[in-house]
Amino acid sequence: MPGPTLPPPPPPAHISGWPDRAALLADRGRALEELRRRSLGVHRVLLLWLLAVAAIIGWALLVLPLQQLEQRDPTGFILGPLFAVLGLAALTPSVIAVVLAVRRDRHISQLLDAWLRLASHPPTDARLRSPGLSLFWLLSSLSLCAFGLWTAFAGAAEARPGQDAYSDVVLVMGIGLILWLTGLIGVVKAVRHYRWAVRALGPRTPTERGTTGATPAPEDQAD
Repeated sequence: MPGPTLPPPPPPAHISGWPDRAALLADRGRALEELRRRSLGVHRVLLLWLLAVAAIIGWALLVLPLQQLEQRDPTGFILGPLFAVLGLAALTPSVIAVVLAVRRDRHISQLLDAWLRLASHPPTDARLRSPGLSLFWLLSSLSLCAFGLWTAFAGAAEARPGQDAYSDVVLVMGIGLILWLTGLIGVVKAVRHYRWAVRALGPRTPTERGTTGATPAPEDQAD
């Protein structure tokens, strides 16, 4: 999930890097818009789901040796270690990428705060709220959480001793847990963005509510 280099932080207050306020606001607006896109863009949701798919594939490969042992498959002694290595190769990078993405989001929040402190420009700042994208993150992630929980609990509840292999239960519960954790990451991200917007930008004004209700803002559309 880590992407290209982020916009740099603004120069210190005692160093003036702009000839006038218009140039400052232009650079500030471009930096804030790029940071907003890197944080809440739809491509970030898709990348998170792609990492979840890679993690599910890795988990399935890790469970394969257990399935072969339960089936008393003699090839499991040869292919089991290979499947385990392939599973770790798919699962480990996905986990590392998610951890790096979480750290990157914290850095983006720090950069947003730094550029916001540089000056005040309500029309530009109002776009940072991104209510449409934030709501999309929240609803899609809640749906994924619910589906993951249903998958895990249904797989465990429907298993019958002596009829279903333990490896199948482990596989389904692992997939459900991965989906639930992926959705939880998205929910936390949406809630954190809302809390950040309230803290940094203040409550939405009646003018902003009316504008949002009348015409969808460009930043709330898919990036």
